[in-house]
Amino acid sequence: MPEFSFELEEGFAPSPAKSYEPLERGDYQCIVIETGIKTTKAGTGEYIEVVLQVVDGEHSGRRLWDRLNVSNPNKQAEEIARRQLTGLCQAVGMDMGSKLANTEQLHDIPILVAVDIDRKDPTRNRIIAYNSMGSDAPSAAPTADEATPSNKKPWEK
Repeated sequence: MPEFSFELEEGFAPSPAKSYEPLERGDYQCIVIETGIKTTKAGTGEYIEVVLQVVDGEHSGRRLWDRLNVSNPNKQAEEIARRQLTGLCQAVGMDMGSKLANTEQLHDIPILVAVDIDRKDPTRNRIIAYNSMGSDAPSAAPTADEATPSNKKPWEK
């Protein structure tokens, strides 16, 4: 067994327990921090799993998840996912006619996410819309060639 020495000191109280209650209904400033394409549980389709992180306000650091059924036998599920994905793309600054070649194009760009309580499971949130941070018209997202490396995150000034 490895030996280890640790002395309890005053002033270092244990961290308070985190709350996993769903966020209240409202708009939250978020960024997409992770995306992945996964196979549905039934194995009959695929979805994009989107992991978002709240970056402002009292809930900063909290995470939200969305699943966009981009390939599904249920065509209504596909339609809903395509609308949500279109909204997400526009929120990060992509113009109509643009092509999403890689889901990482959605990462690290501040957006407003409209959140509600899930009707089927009140212990969870559901994302009802994605909106851009600024004006009503989304600005163009920088291309990979235009992006300059920086130690700052896009939401940091």
